[in-house]
Amino acid sequence: MTTSTPPLPPYPEPPAGGTPPPYPAPRPPLRRSRTDKVIGGVGGGLAEYTGIDALLWRVGFIALVFAGGTGFLVYLLLWLLMPAGPVDPDAAARTPKAVEPRSPVPGVTVAALLIALGVTALVAWATPWSPGPVVFLSIALLVVGLGLGVGAFVAGRSARGPLVALGVLLAFAVVVASAGHGWSDRARGGVGDRSYTPASADAVRAEYRSGVGDTELDLTRIDLTDLTAPITTTVDAGIGDVEVRVPRSADVQVDVQNGVGDADVLGEGSQGGFFPGTGSAPWTGDGTPEVVLTIQSGIGDVTVTRG
Repeated sequence: MTTSTPPLPPYPEPPAGGTPPPYPAPRPPLRRSRTDKVIGGVGGGLAEYTGIDALLWRVGFIALVFAGGTGFLVYLLLWLLMPAGPVDPDAAARTPKAVEPRSPVPGVTVAALLIALGVTALVAWATPWSPGPVVFLSIALLVVGLGLGVGAFVAGRSARGPLVALGVLLAFAVVVASAGHGWSDRARGGVGDRSYTPASADAVRAEYRSGVGDTELDLTRIDLTDLTAPITTTVDAGIGDVEVRVPRSADVQVDVQNGVGDADVLGEGSQGGFFPGTGSAPWTGDGTPEVVLTIQSGIGDVTVTRG
């Protein structure tokens, strides 16, 4: 007696079109990283979102800093607009809880900043008005300051840190731009230390200009007895110390305008004024100066002494 082997059950037919490919892993949301960060976690967040190494993002920002300084602004804007990642993603997934909505103030502040700068540039292009860097920076600082003030009274999670950082950077830029006001003209004075010792009143220039470097002007060799008019001159320096020596007997009128640096005018630490001489000269003591001196310095100390 023979036993027949029962037939095997048929294999299930594969679905039409073959095996469907696995779904790609969902891309994480764009957030600042809390674990891979140097300043703010912007580079780490971009790396997690794009898959590009964070070091490359950081090198790119540094390159933008040296290519016109735009890296600072781009980084601060990303820091402001990118929300921070969760402290512990696993714990957040285990115990979900309601999160206070993000405050709209930072985003509105950035939008108002860009609109204000754009309108200012448009007005400058369409009219004879020519605002300098100080005007643009001051407008940006004003908008950021208003944003910080409004954010203190608006509910929601705020991002005051980036706004504060942007405000500090703008304030520093305003100070530097104000100190260097007129720098393009001063830079024409060249680079290097300058020393001038005119021997007569006629040899004194109407203006001594210097771009980068110390400037020394010695007027002590001038004979004041034959003067028919005051000696009037201006020292316009960009970056560098300015030292002027005037005759001991001369009545001197000094006007000092310096941005960053100390001013010591004839030992009184003054910004200027009228200083009577200490010896005999045609106009000594009568309130009429023999030397009228104007000093304009961007960055550097200003010293006026008697010879």
